[in-house]
Formats: sequence, structure tokens, C-alpha cells
Amino acid sequence: MFGSNDKGKIMRVPAHTLISGQTEISGDIRFAGELIVEGRIHGNIYADDESGAVIRVTETGVVEGGIWVPSAVINGLVKGDVHCVKHIELAAKGIIMGDVYYTLIEMVMGSEVNGSLMHIARAQQEAGRLAAAPGNALSFASEYRERETRHDNVENE
Repeated sequence: MFGSNDKGKIMRVPAHTLISGQTEISGDIRFAGELIVEGRIHGNIYADDESGAVIRVTETGVVEGGIWVPSAVINGLVKGDVHCVKHIELAAKGIIMGDVYYTLIEMVMGSEVNGSLMHIARAQQEAGRLAAAPGNALSFASEYRERETRHDNVENE
């Protein structure tokens, strides 16, 4: 225990972030590990596509903005597009008001998508990664943020 020879070893614990039901956040969020949303977020949510990051929007959770993550479990309300390069699960009370871009999708009876479902082919994933600059941790997310920014700039002109 205290006298062991494991002093140089650091235990790696996945990061868990909880946005509780009484919390409201305005602004973009970048995370690693697991993000659990029980409260309300006004802004976009990003995680590195190559990570094992997962967002969980619970029954009381609301996200007003886009989501770019490897994996997601949605059982609350999302008002915006959802981009999952690995897996998305829509639970019974999950509602997405926007388009869903996915590689693997699981929908439980009762879930809703008020938008388009678009499958991301493996070739599109690779093209997205190759187009991103080397060393860019948020390759897929960065590509979509740039498109959104250009779109917003055109609308504001």
C-alpha cells in the first residue's frame, strides 16, 4: 500500500463531468471522457473523434446546439444536429430536433428524430480525417465548426 514500489505509476481514471439538473451553461463545451447532461446547455459540444468520449443527455437534460462526439446516449432533448463517428443510442424519451449523422445507430421505441438520418460511410470518415490538419485533436468537429462559421457569416452579411 503506502510502502509499495508503485510510486511512479499514475492510475488513469476516465474523466466524468456532470451538468446537474439545476445547472444552465451558455457557451461551447469541449470534453474528454464522459459528459452527463441533466441540466441545460446553450452551445455546441465537442469531443475528439479518436477518443472514447461519450455524452449522455438524461431525461431532464436539454442541449440547444450541435453535438460532435464519438458516441452519444440521448434520453432528453437536443435542439441541433448530432454528429457521432462511432455510435449513437436514442433512448425511449430521447428527442432530437435536427439532423443525425451516425455510423451506428440504435433507436428505442418512443424516441424521436425531427430531422434527417444520415449514415457516415467509412470513406467519408477517412476523408474528413485526412482533410484536417495534422495534430488537430478535433478533426471531425473542426471541419463542421468551420462549415457552421462560414454559414453563419453568410447569413449575417
